[in-house]
Amino acid sequence: MQTAARMLSLKPYFFAGLGARINELRAAGKDVIRLDMGSPDLPPAPFIVEAMKQSADQADHHGYQPFGGPAAFRQAVSDYYGKRFGVELDSAGEIVGLIGSKEGIFNVAQAYLNPGDVALVPDPGYPTYTAGALFAGAEIHYMPLLEKNNFLPDLAAIPADKLKRAKILWLNYPNNPTGAVATAEFFAEAVDFARRHDILLCHDAPYAEIGYDGYRPISLLQVPGAKDVAVEFNSLSKAYNMGGWRLGMAAGNAEAIKAIHTLKSNMDSASFMPLYDAGVVALNGDQSWLRQRNLVYEERRDIVVEGLRSAGLEVHTPRAAIYVWPSVPVGMKSADFTTALLEEAGVSITPGSVFGPSGEGYARISLGLATPRVREAMERVEEWVRKKRG
Repeated sequence: MQTAARMLSLKPYFFAGLGARINELRAAGKDVIRLDMGSPDLPPAPFIVEAMKQSADQADHHGYQPFGGPAAFRQAVSDYYGKRFGVELDSAGEIVGLIGSKEGIFNVAQAYLNPGDVALVPDPGYPTYTAGALFAGAEIHYMPLLEKNNFLPDLAAIPADKLKRAKILWLNYPNNPTGAVATAEFFAEAVDFARRHDILLCHDAPYAEIGYDGYRPISLLQVPGAKDVAVEFNSLSKAYNMGGWRLGMAAGNAEAIKAIHTLKSNMDSASFMPLYDAGVVALNGDQSWLRQRNLVYEERRDIVVEGLRSAGLEVHTPRAAIYVWPSVPVGMKSADFTTALLEEAGVSITPGSVFGPSGEGYARISLGLATPRVREAMERVEEWVRKKRG
């Protein structure tokens, strides 16, 4: 029996193969420090976990929930956007709950893209933007994110023939993998661009609560008129250290929200009610703990940046997200660099090429590991690079 032709568009997920190799190395006795996966190592605040526990103790909290999440969760998302960003959202028509934002990102492509349509995808970018579009039979046009442009796409450089067939434009700020941020002016330009070209503007914003040096990320939905053309995907995974809980949301354009809801109601059921109850508490409860959490990430960021520079590698200091994006040594491919670093120094980071053609020449380092291990990893990197250079 053969799989459907559409399965040919899906490549094995990079981190699955990497994880298998790391397991082999560990089984052979090698101590591997993983700075490749973007998974928070810190837990949610205790009051969030307690809310989940108390909800799970309720005998009537174990049944199916409404598709797209219960009204209380959607209202909590609306309240959060109002308090945090000053954005008004109708909880009934402009918000849908997701089983983590990843499934929403993949599914919006299925809802909007036909064979022959074009998805405008940032390069480097989160691989699911590409996977979802290819699975729908669409074409990809990569928008290079160049360091000289502060890792923002040049919308004016999109070829006219691609633009005519474009149905979706992806943005992601704070950015994975570069750590770059976008200005309100750029977001306004993107909203105007999407309106003029009749494109659904999709903004992936899972790092909206992770900023450094006093910077607080903004929402694309803060732009006047954004809801006319845009939907924003968000998640509690990175914002509230709830990665394994799989709880997210999409918000914005009512037609897009309806399409995602219709697709999801045919594909999946909602999450476990105690997760929603904990999500309500996370979104609307005490937010002060996030500042301390961000200081932990900030310390790790500084350790990584200092270690990389001491090793002679070029890197900018990110203002947000949980990644550092250094250049690899001149003359080396990113995959060759990261493979050698793993095999010889026992430090696992992600080659930039995983995130698209323009990621070549870079690597991504995650800050989601205990600070002492991050420091040890940078010591290994410094020593290994010095040995390599003789």
